[in-house]
Amino acid sequence: MEPKTNVPVPPPKKDARKKPPQVKPPMPMKGFAMWFLMMALVLMALQLFQKPEPTEQMDYYPGFVENAKNHKITSCEIVRDTSGNDYVTGTLTTVDTQTGAPKKFRVDAIITEDLIKMLQENEVKFKVRANSPFWQIFWNVAPFIIGFIIIYFFFFRQMKMAGGKAMSFGKSRAKLLQRDDKNRTTFADVAGVDEAKEELQEVVEFLKNPKQFQRLGGKMPKGVLLAGSPGTGKTLIARAVAGEAEVAFFSISGSDFVEMFVGVGASRVRDMFEQGRKSAPCIIFIDEIDAVGRSRFSGMGGGHDEREQTLNALLVEMDGFDTAEGVIIIAATNRPDVLDPALMRPGRFDRQVFIDLPNLKGREEILNIHVKRITMGKEVDLTKVARGTPGFSGADIMNLVNEAALLAARRGAEAVELPDFEEARDKVSWGRERRSHMLDAEEKKLTAYHEAGHAIVLAKTEQTEPLHKVTVIPRGRALGATMQLPEKDRYTQGRKRLMGMLIGLMGGRAAEELIFGDVTTGAQNDIERATRIARAMVCEFGMSETLGPRNYGSDQEQMFLGREISRAEKHSEQITLKIDEEIDSILKEAHDTAIKILEDHRDRLELIAELLIKYETLDGEQVMEILETGKEPDGLTKNGNSHADTSATEELNPTEASEVIPDAPLPDDKPPAE
Repeated sequence: MEPKTNVPVPPPKKDARKKPPQVKPPMPMKGFAMWFLMMALVLMALQLFQKPEPTEQMDYYPGFVENAKNHKITSCEIVRDTSGNDYVTGTLTTVDTQTGAPKKFRVDAIITEDLIKMLQENEVKFKVRANSPFWQIFWNVAPFIIGFIIIYFFFFRQMKMAGGKAMSFGKSRAKLLQRDDKNRTTFADVAGVDEAKEELQEVVEFLKNPKQFQRLGGKMPKGVLLAGSPGTGKTLIARAVAGEAEVAFFSISGSDFVEMFVGVGASRVRDMFEQGRKSAPCIIFIDEIDAVGRSRFSGMGGGHDEREQTLNALLVEMDGFDTAEGVIIIAATNRPDVLDPALMRPGRFDRQVFIDLPNLKGREEILNIHVKRITMGKEVDLTKVARGTPGFSGADIMNLVNEAALLAARRGAEAVELPDFEEARDKVSWGRERRSHMLDAEEKKLTAYHEAGHAIVLAKTEQTEPLHKVTVIPRGRALGATMQLPEKDRYTQGRKRLMGMLIGLMGGRAAEELIFGDVTTGAQNDIERATRIARAMVCEFGMSETLGPRNYGSDQEQMFLGREISRAEKHSEQITLKIDEEIDSILKEAHDTAIKILEDHRDRLELIAELLIKYETLDGEQVMEILETGKEPDGLTKNGNSHADTSATEELNPTEASEVIPDAPLPDDKPPAE
């Protein structure tokens, strides 16, 4: 055996990441002292005005001796108080006429042997008591001690329930994020927003190594504004910054600044930046900053606005005379249009990062992140799932994966398969199948022809998206639906494509006119959307040959946002009439085109409608085969062989998408929100 040597063990390496300092809220001693003083005054007043117990005062000692000799004293007590004064107190044999209790007396006397001897000779019961200075002081101070304990008990509980901020309304409610490796979010958990990650990664690196960027004279950015649609991942990116940064990270919501008390918001802003300076370098994240950052307004009413005072304090703290070096503000909002211009200028928010909806590649990356927590089948193609989810945000994709897992579990499967993802996509986008809402034969026939009209017109119109599914099963708030799925992400729309959308929207109304010779309320949503598209083509996109490339749109800004209340008209009444005529012309052209397409394919229209009545659902490939061959495809089954969710225990509102042409809303429901 080799001899053991005493090799010194190196000490364990300390974590390079220093924990941010714990900022403890100060104890509100001023408020505590005020409460104690008030209670002391109340106790003193009670002691002063307390009615003393009625006693019969004997003004001279001989009267006391005479009562003792006449046996009128029941018992007495000889007392020497803390100041050295002697007195005798006791009860008499006489009774008070008002209370019916024996009368009490008190007489000043000097304790001597003669006094004690006199009481013994007259057989008066007595005892001698000398008050201790300690107990005398205790009984005088006891009310104040008890009051102090009661106040402290309730005050301490209030402080504990309020997170240590009782009576501290002006203190910031920003939470110092604790670093937890288990629940830590990093940039690896964020996908689909590569540009935003690069911008914020640079901020994190600046905080870690500022000299690398300052060597050429650069300055640390004051603020980064994250703007984007709801669900695109603004708060998630902020959490990832907190996970990546090696500095203190404070998180607060915009609504936490304003309270019912005037001046609280501005005080909290100042306190928040004061905490940030003590922990610099640090990051302060303000979620939903539009709650306090709206444009200042001084047009109507007047008076004091608490939100304006809070915003002014925020503006000064971000870039005023006393700037906060080493404090970076990251704010998130989905309403950047209502923010005050002074807040948006460089020097306050130096960078504005717009987070858009993810593209095809981004959606696939987001799917890869969320499917890690579920059991997925081996044959699931996430690229196909991503291609079928255009317009989905990161939150929508997370919801889709969760719904697919729930559907697979409900049908007792061991893994989530591709049909589960497809049904979950339809459920998230267009609502849940409501098989409990049964249609009678007449309504089902009307709905079948309506949806068949949409399908044929869309299939025979140029520059339209491919058909995905046609169904007469009530889904969401519609009696039936014709669904399309884009082949790729589109960021612009041409006039021919918009006209194709209008023709497709008119297909349902055209089928009703052609087959039944009547129109119903089933096309209400189609007409509403078609009118909105046609008006945008004329007034905003400049796609009218008569009016030319000019914008006739009206500014529809809300009041109380620091904007003008009244505006002059941008065009004359004659132009308004021409706009209406041009919109009518576009809609009539789309309607006539849809009628002509259905007249040329009436036999296909009747066949597709009959198959919809029989099988309830047809997919896009089956519809195209019918249009080509004019015959019923092989292998058709009820509901198109999909993993349908047959239970009707919940409803989801369908999200608006240009790929869906829903049928009429249910009788007792409002039209779908656009």
